[in-house]
Amino acid sequence: MRAIILMFDSLNRHLLAPYARTVVDAPNFARLAARAVTFDDFYAGSLPCMPARRELHTGRYNFLHRSWGPLEPFDDSMPQLLRDAGVHTHLVSDHPHYWEDGGATYHTRYTTWEFFRGQEGDPWKGVVDGLREGSGPPLRRQDAINRSYMPTEAEHSQTRTVDAGLHFLETNADADRWLLQLELFDPHEPFFVHRPYTDRYQDGDDYEGPEFDWPSYRKVTEPQEQVEHARRRYAALVSMCDHSLGRVLDLMDEHGMWDDTMLIVNTDHGFLLGEHGWWAKSVMPWFNELVHLPMFLWDPRTRGADTRRGALAQTIDIAPTLLRYFGLETPPDMQGRDLAAVLTEDRRLREGALFGIHGGHVNVTDGRHVYMRASATPENGPLEEYTLMPTHMRGRYAVEELAEWEPAEPLPFTKGLRTLRIPGAGGWMNPWRHGTLLFDLDSDPGQQRPLDDPETELRMLRLLASLLRDADAPRSQFERLGIPYEGPVTERHLLVRAQAARAAATAEPMPPPDELPAADLLGRPVLELLREPAYRTVVEERLPGLAHTELVAFPAGATPIDLARWALFPVGALRELGAGLDAVRPRLAEGRVR
Repeated sequence: MRAIILMFDSLNRHLLAPYARTVVDAPNFARLAARAVTFDDFYAGSLPCMPARRELHTGRYNFLHRSWGPLEPFDDSMPQLLRDAGVHTHLVSDHPHYWEDGGATYHTRYTTWEFFRGQEGDPWKGVVDGLREGSGPPLRRQDAINRSYMPTEAEHSQTRTVDAGLHFLETNADADRWLLQLELFDPHEPFFVHRPYTDRYQDGDDYEGPEFDWPSYRKVTEPQEQVEHARRRYAALVSMCDHSLGRVLDLMDEHGMWDDTMLIVNTDHGFLLGEHGWWAKSVMPWFNELVHLPMFLWDPRTRGADTRRGALAQTIDIAPTLLRYFGLETPPDMQGRDLAAVLTEDRRLREGALFGIHGGHVNVTDGRHVYMRASATPENGPLEEYTLMPTHMRGRYAVEELAEWEPAEPLPFTKGLRTLRIPGAGGWMNPWRHGTLLFDLDSDPGQQRPLDDPETELRMLRLLASLLRDADAPRSQFERLGIPYEGPVTERHLLVRAQAARAAATAEPMPPPDELPAADLLGRPVLELLREPAYRTVVEERLPGLAHTELVAFPAGATPIDLARWALFPVGALRELGAGLDAVRPRLAEGRVR
């Protein structure tokens, strides 16, 4: 028995032919669907990158107890369990987050591993003057340097990663009991891709500005031709990923691997390309474009080809599926289900699926409705981290962050260990600003029209509370969301109607900056505006508290337009601020305001 996981990052289901009508040229995904079982209701769980990979290892949710970080000492790791049982596990990847502080314990769970450098500003090639003198933030300056060392498709880190994965498969084509995890960072941003892939999408591309293949995590304000250019760059990178998929399928054909090798093709999440007025992920609600994922599974035992399954499944199901495939028992702390149960019969796996990011909305779907529960108050608290591995993505916790940690009582899945309980910071992804949202995917698959339906909300809230209890969510999560930790959930705990006006205001798309009053002033750093007493008065009148509390988590040079693009406050408030600043400006120029 052998198995291959081919995992992409930020792969959008709604741009793949097996799932939708699309302009993306990706014939190998259609070829894959003809050979495998296609899952129609597969959802993410914990988001984004490393939280999703912790789920891939542990088969349980990450986001309810902590944010981004390494595997914990008490975690059950699927690759390690297989390794310890005599299954050779091999990781080949160009995903840079594995080798940062916040991912440093994942790759060492495999028997062997290989890493290819250069993605997303990976600190790879040391060009001192390029880093010192280049334009943009350091991460983007480093990325520009890295690209110069990948001038051809053959030298692209994706190509080199696939080359290494195919080498493993060819080397071990006659060996038994192995797992290859071939994991590609693409089509994650930046959308760095060579010709001929970009040539496929040149017709109709009218954008003539500077390179734009790395949208920031915020609302869209770029002109439509620039948005379309980024979409074309993403499509080109998906086409390159499709080519890589085809190389794997070709080798499986060549060596007859379909008879004894499981194949899983999946991703961690999607990426917004202007849908809902947003770029990217994380700072907005987790719409279905981000969490309703492509998932394909070939199991040589059942040989289900060209088959679709509607069972509600998630990332946490991958670990138990692989363990059971190799004949191992699933550890009791794993929450996922073996997907083999639905390969021969399309039946229900679960009543509902949780998904979210630590400190953001806590979401649940039953396959038809999606309920996004925001925090009950603007403080978005209490929010706590439960961990024995306190690291962020690219750095350790600061001394100040650890100053107030306390020992927590053991959680049901920590195997008797007490973790650190550290006050968490909701920061820029405070869900209270976006409000609690409810959608009916049958009548509104694009999630454009939030429902105000108390009966459905109550049913979904009760499902959410039940799943939180099943997942051993800490009491602080219930308090943050305004849900009783014990006792019945009733109509008085509903939030959709109470938060609807704010949700609608926050959801308003950003206009182009030149359509805003006093656009020049709104484009100045907030700290600069606050140094002028007259402007400071307007800021404090129109956006109370902004001058004192809200800027802590944002860059020093952030402008009011920046903060509105991050949804720190609604577009309507930005217009009012601009009008107020515009009204003061003439008097200030005449010297009548001091």
